[in-house]
Formats: sequence, C-alpha cells, structure tokens
Amino acid sequence: MRLAVVVPGGVDRTGEQRVIPTLLALLERLARRHDVQVFALRQEAQPGRWMLRGCTIHNIGAHGRFSALRTAAAIVGEHRRAPFDLVQSIWSGEPGLAGVLAARWLWLPCCVHLAGGELVALHDIGYGGRLGWRGRAREALVLRGASVLSAASAPMLDQLRELGLPARRIPLGVDLQAWPPMPPRRRQPGEPLRLIHVASLNRVKDQPTLLRAMALLDGAGVDFELDIVGEDTLGGEIQALAVKLGLAQRVRFHGFATQAMLRPRVAAAHLLVMSSRHEAGPLALLEAAALGVPCVGTAVGHIAEWAPDAAAAVPIGDADALAAAITQLGRDEDGRLRLAAAAQQWALHEDADHTGALFEQLHQEFAG
Repeated sequence: MRLAVVVPGGVDRTGEQRVIPTLLALLERLARRHDVQVFALRQEAQPGRWMLRGCTIHNIGAHGRFSALRTAAAIVGEHRRAPFDLVQSIWSGEPGLAGVLAARWLWLPCCVHLAGGELVALHDIGYGGRLGWRGRAREALVLRGASVLSAASAPMLDQLRELGLPARRIPLGVDLQAWPPMPPRRRQPGEPLRLIHVASLNRVKDQPTLLRAMALLDGAGVDFELDIVGEDTLGGEIQALAVKLGLAQRVRFHGFATQAMLRPRVAAAHLLVMSSRHEAGPLALLEAAALGVPCVGTAVGHIAEWAPDAAAAVPIGDADALAAAITQLGRDEDGRLRLAAAAQQWALHEDADHTGALFEQLHQEFAG
C-alpha cells in the first residue's frame, strides 16, 4: 500500500531531538511493508523533505496561514505523482483536518487516530482541541468526516462514545529494541525512595500538584529523591516553586533528555510519578513499565485504564492523595513489585509491534 500519514511534527531529521518516539516506532514498522509518505505540518519553519526510518518526510513549514489546506494540497500533489491507497492522520485537530480534506478531495478512506487533548477543553490553562467554537467546529468536521476513528486508551474511547462516535482502541506502544525489558528491581533496605517524573514542564502536566505532594512527603519524614526530566516551557517557574517549598535538596531538574539519556534514569527509579490533568497515554508510563518501574499518578489515560492492578491512580489535582499513594507503595515493597510486574506484562503485550500490526490491519480493511 501507499500511505499518506499526517502528523503535526515529531519527525525531526535528527531522529533524536524534537521527535515522538512512539510515532517513529510506528512509522518504521509501517515502512517495512508499505510506501509511507509522512506530511508534517510544522516540523521546521521552512518546507523541506528528508528520509527517516524508511519514510519520506514532507515538511509543510510553519510559514504562512492555512496549514491544513496547504498540507491537504501537498497530499493531493503527491497523489498525482503516485496514487495513495489511504490517508492516516495521527492526532485530530489540524492534522486530522488536513487528512480529511485530502481524503475527500481524492475519494480515499481516511483514518484518524486521537492521541492527545483533541476532545478536552481546559479553559483555565488554555488547553484542548475543543476550546472555543472554532475548535469544536473543526473537531466535529474531522471526527465525523473520518472513515474510522481510533484512540490510544479506554478513557478516550469513553469520551468519543459520549459524543456518539464509535472508535477502536489502538495504544501507541513502546519500542522494546530501544527500551529492552528489565525485571523489576527490589528496593534495598535504607535506600531512598527514588522517584522520576518524565514530562515537559507545562500547565497540562500540572507539576505544581506534583511538588505539593513532594512537600507533604518531606514534611512526613519520607526519605525520597525526585528526578524531573523534560523540556521547560514555563521559564523556570516550576524550579522556583521547588525552592519555595523547601525541596531544593530533594528535587533535581534535568531538562530535555534523549531516549538513550533517559533510559538509565528511569531504570534507577522505584516509581514513576505523574500529575497530569489530561493524558492519552502517557508514553513515559509504558517506557517505565518496560523497565520494571510502576507508576503512581492521576487518573488519566493509561494510568486510569491500568489501575488498580498495574498502576496506582489518584484524583486529578489532589496532592494529598498523590502523596498518600506514594507513601503506601514506599512502605509496601512486595506490593510495589506486584504492581511493577503487572505493568510490565501490559507494556510488553501492547508494544510497538502490536501497535504496528493493529494499524496495518485497520489500513488493509479500509483500503480494501
């Protein structure tokens, strides 16, 4: 098959910086058997083309207006050179709009996969695909114009069901070649509870709730260390809050890390801690699970889906509950290891190969 795949970005020519690892793993697997042409809305400011993981990347560029229309036109132009069998959008929003417009133009099937905040509207932080009437109109057009919808986790399927839209569950699994599984590691007597948080510093990840939970642990005399890994988009605000809460000796900020840099930090942890207000995944949960590290986090995405057997979930924005769940697992080593084993089993079953097979099955069904 010849596939047109539309993405917002995450396909940088370096293969390391500004990439989405699960997306690259999926594209690589599709490219093993198919001709995959990837249309990125704004990976780079200027239009360009390069090869990555067996795929041809067509960067539309951030200059000018009407990104979705320009992307749709690029798909149509490439189709005239060699016809596509199907259009696949990863994310709704602008990528989904571009995919649906191009598919309608060419009378092709269009698959739209939801993997982020397309269905939410968090007005207090300006996050979500359904903010304002324009966002709601765009999502309605995309979701009802697609031939088939898929989503990464059960909570997202529930949101689509509330809108009267059926969808298939296709989790974006971790590449086990990049994250080779390790058995869960027992915490040694007297060893500090090693926590890790992997996420960009931004409003939707809600690091203030995370740090308030850490302050509660500190006040209760829990011996812990927290490593925070992720790009800072808030200009030092979270670091300043950590100092204000007296956590400068407990919390370390490492900034952005490549997958190779991140893996040993995750492997050394006892718990992944997440405080997000919304997630489709997160990917960090799957990566940590592959290395035998369980997660305590807010009840979103896979965390809600896996709880209580393979993850510990607490209410969104509840620092007290987050601190209590961390403390409980810090005191129950056998329980922490059971949670880790169950999480790892889930992550290994739904890995990147599993994701690729599900997408390929979907494409064969609709292209046929």
